[in-house]
Amino acid sequence: MKYRQFGRIGWSVSEVSFGAWAVGGSWGEVDDEQSIAAMKRALDLGVNFFDTADVYGDGRSERLIQRLRQETRTPFYVATKAGRRLNPHVASGYNKQNLSDFIDRSLQNLGVDSLDLVQLHCPPTEVYYQPEVFSGMDDLVKAGKVQHYGVSVEKVEEGLKAMAFPNVESVQIIFNMFRQRPAEHFLKEAKRRGVATIIRVPLASGMLTGKLSATSTFASDDHRNFNRHGEAFDVGETFSGVPYEMGLRAVEELKGLVPKGARLAQLALRWILMFDGVSTVIPGGKSTKQVEDNCGASELPPLSEEQMQAVRSIYDRYIRESVHQRW
Repeated sequence: MKYRQFGRIGWSVSEVSFGAWAVGGSWGEVDDEQSIAAMKRALDLGVNFFDTADVYGDGRSERLIQRLRQETRTPFYVATKAGRRLNPHVASGYNKQNLSDFIDRSLQNLGVDSLDLVQLHCPPTEVYYQPEVFSGMDDLVKAGKVQHYGVSVEKVEEGLKAMAFPNVESVQIIFNMFRQRPAEHFLKEAKRRGVATIIRVPLASGMLTGKLSATSTFASDDHRNFNRHGEAFDVGETFSGVPYEMGLRAVEELKGLVPKGARLAQLALRWILMFDGVSTVIPGGKSTKQVEDNCGASELPPLSEEQMQAVRSIYDRYIRESVHQRW
């Protein structure tokens, strides 16, 4: 495993880390024992950063991470999120009292006295124009409940606006072979400002594993079933917002770029790691095998310029029109 500096905080984090959405819920059936085994395997392979949220399985994901800490002695960082418990999920809900209450619950779920990193969880765009939200987070840091805070965003513009607040230490954003816009300006600006970047949905909800087909089916509690058109949350979180059939056509061409002995998922993760503005990427893993495959991406050699150009060409031909300016 290779490590990268996590913005100006100074942490050294695994470049391939662990996204804990899938072990909490919304990805079909999940088994806690299998999840713990997967997370322990991640630690064995050098992962030292876990990303979760208070709404993943209504706290299930956070509680699993508390159990992981109890059952292992390996130190690791935890980033959680707050805000999506709001109902309705509106900008006015992002006030200091609500956020403090959410953070108290995460402290309990994770079994700690202070959270390593809290991210506002994809708040409405208006929140980024409300300085009082960020001053409220500053107060929670001063109170010791939170060590650092950042944001998780849907849009590039939101990430750029968030970085204008001086104590925003990280931005989590979707960036993958099907969502290439952050490479144009966002990643460079984050690096310039010393803001860490956490890359989520790196495999486009599994599409970039190459294992899905036109006949694939998904469980009723899997967001790839119930959020195909943005019915529950932003459609960009499901298959990166790419029309399913179009994504499959692009994947068929991407398969031709996979090095011998590697997997498409590893190529997709290594592509993300080619950008030095990336601090860490957080693929999910519900099994030890998935974790092993994901971590293997850190060992792949750099992609050639020909491979990078080929990925850009496939994106331009199949994907760009439907997603590029939307997020």
